[in-house]
Amino acid sequence: MDKKISEVKKVKDQEVKKSEFTGEKTVAGKYYVPLTDIVETEKSLVVTMDIPGVKKENIHVKLEDNVLEVDGQIDYSTYNDLNPVYTEYNVGHFTRKFSVSNEIDTGNIDANLSDGVLTLTLPKAPEAQPRQIKVN
Repeated sequence: MDKKISEVKKVKDQEVKKSEFTGEKTVAGKYYVPLTDIVETEKSLVVTMDIPGVKKENIHVKLEDNVLEVDGQIDYSTYNDLNPVYTEYNVGHFTRKFSVSNEIDTGNIDANLSDGVLTLTLPKAPEAQPRQIKVN
């Protein structure tokens, strides 16, 4: 029994990491930087980011001047009648920007949302992909 109490105490004593967006926004509301992973394959870069509570129609992905911007808006109405007893999860909008190199085929970027995870597939331009060179 003491071990369980000790583990609960450890969790309670942990500092809650907040990843609040510190850039400027002209829209009222809390914005957070979504946790993101980027992996590279031979043919693409795959970006996955956590954006819980954001519906597909409220996600805006924009590419302008080689900057890829993701903006996810939360519908606060589902939280209006809640009376939190204890919270670690903060509700707010999400925003993130990435610089995209010329090695990315920007015309074929793909975005999918599943279970609160946004997956962006950024295919490499054909000239940036690995290729075999035949020796004569």
